[in-house]
Amino acid sequence: MNDFTLHLTTKIVFGRDAESKIGEEAARYGKKVLLHYGGGSIKRSGLYDSVKDSLAKSGLEVFELAGVKPNPRLSLVREGIELCRKEGIDLILAVGGGSVIDSAKAIGIGVPAKCDVWDFYLGKACPEKMMPVGVVLTIPAAGSECSNGSVITNEDGDYKRAVDNQIMRPSFAIMNPERTYTLPPYQTACGITDMMAHIMERYFTNVDHVDLTDRLCEATLRTIINNAPIVLRDPENYDARAEIMWSGTIAHNGLLDTGRIGDWGSHNIEHEISGIYDVAHGAGLAVVFPAWMKYVYHHDVARFVQFAVRVFDVDLAFGRPEEIAEEGIRRLEQFFTSIGMPITLPQLGVDDSRLGEMADKALVGCEYQGHFVPLYRDDVYNILKIAMGK
Repeated sequence: MNDFTLHLTTKIVFGRDAESKIGEEAARYGKKVLLHYGGGSIKRSGLYDSVKDSLAKSGLEVFELAGVKPNPRLSLVREGIELCRKEGIDLILAVGGGSVIDSAKAIGIGVPAKCDVWDFYLGKACPEKMMPVGVVLTIPAAGSECSNGSVITNEDGDYKRAVDNQIMRPSFAIMNPERTYTLPPYQTACGITDMMAHIMERYFTNVDHVDLTDRLCEATLRTIINNAPIVLRDPENYDARAEIMWSGTIAHNGLLDTGRIGDWGSHNIEHEISGIYDVAHGAGLAVVFPAWMKYVYHHDVARFVQFAVRVFDVDLAFGRPEEIAEEGIRRLEQFFTSIGMPITLPQLGVDDSRLGEMADKALVGCEYQGHFVPLYRDDVYNILKIAMGK
């Protein structure tokens, strides 16, 4: 186990009555709030009115910036930075899922910055300060409500890049599982896949003697796998929705990182797919992760055997560890298929005409991707070829 420092700063208000605390929490940070959200779903559900009422009761002045899209765009982030500077905003309140929260964080680090915010995502500069960001979570998936990261897409060149810094954890997160009842099944499944990928990126490590966090990862994966069919079959099952929502937070708040070094190659490969084709991040991960597994499992067959046995209950066939590992990967694909996720690039509408471009872009600014097995340009290309399903 490696040495580590765990720094969790986000206040979490979880449960059926969580929204009643929005105004109270927001008022701790000043008088002017930027309400940041996507499209009309929060208005159709009534959440928009509830948020506005709560903020008004706390005497807060509200400014709005809507229009966040999946794979949030740099142009809207820059618009938000200018609005916050002009109006002297005290708090950004992100109402939505990971895309809205990531956009809010980008605005938050961009407002006090002396450089262009995109420099942070290119690694040319390091954010030193972020405006207070609050969250009202509606989509359990990205874990951005408590994470230290943000991912933004630059429309100029279709580059999708991430920045991670401890200052980027939101100040508070309001989490009511009831607010996820109306999520479409596909969006629910994409979120489930995303949070599973967050766990698996951490699980596949070269660090030894991490049995506690191995078992925390496995328990969280099994909780998601067990509750996923329930929420898809019975969308208003509060208990199952609560398990999924809390699992998404635990998957990406840093707890499962402790003492280990994760991989993150699959995430960075997928960023090139969704950056170009604008597919749902979770759907892209359902395709990339099994392809990555097939390409690298020989590096540490024992870890893949552990994954297969502890997560998917594969029976041990002593003396045939590779077959056990391969069966674990098959069961992961079967699970993704069972919840309506794609497992090949053609299912996403992606052909092989831009595989080389994606492999090239994945290595822009770095020598290789991943830590479990370093992936160079040809490795990324080969994984994408496996993801074609041919």
